[in-house]
Amino acid sequence: MRAMTIYEAKTHLSRVVALAEEGTETVLTRHGKPVARVVPLAPQRAERKPGAFEGKGWIADDFDEMTDAELADWYGE
Repeated sequence: MRAMTIYEAKTHLSRVVALAEEGTETVLTRHGKPVARVVPLAPQRAERKPGAFEGKGWIADDFDEMTDAELADWYGE
């Protein structure tokens, strides 16, 4: 993290932006007190596309079938 006066930041804006691009946070100060932060932007996430895993998994034909013993365990019969 780096501190810089507002006057310095205004005079050297391209340097402040370059620091942010490198991942450095810059705190802007006025009369020695912090008033703002210039931080790097979070990387953009790739757009999600539904169906990316289609056809890559399977569900057994008897997935939702239960034996009498399992039904008794679940429902106390």
